[in-house]
Amino acid sequence: AIRQAIRAAGAKLFYLPAYSPDLNPIEQVIAKLKHLLRKAAKRTKEAVWRKIGSLLDQFTPQECENYIRNAGYGSV
Repeated sequence: AIRQAIRAAGAKLFYLPAYSPDLNPIEQVIAKLKHLLRKAAKRTKEAVWRKIGSLLDQFTPQECENYIRNAGYGSV
């Protein structure tokens, strides 16, 4: 059902090998988030969630596009 909905929307499905962080743009985003979170002073659950929210605002559309291109997905 999900595959049909994706295809009906005109999108393409890409199947990745079982473990392929280089082909998965979210891995690059998570790596950057982890790096930036290490600088956070507070380590409470609430503080970490707030910090993640503020850090995500720092990701520009251009940066996100670069992650997708670097993963080999060509034009977006």
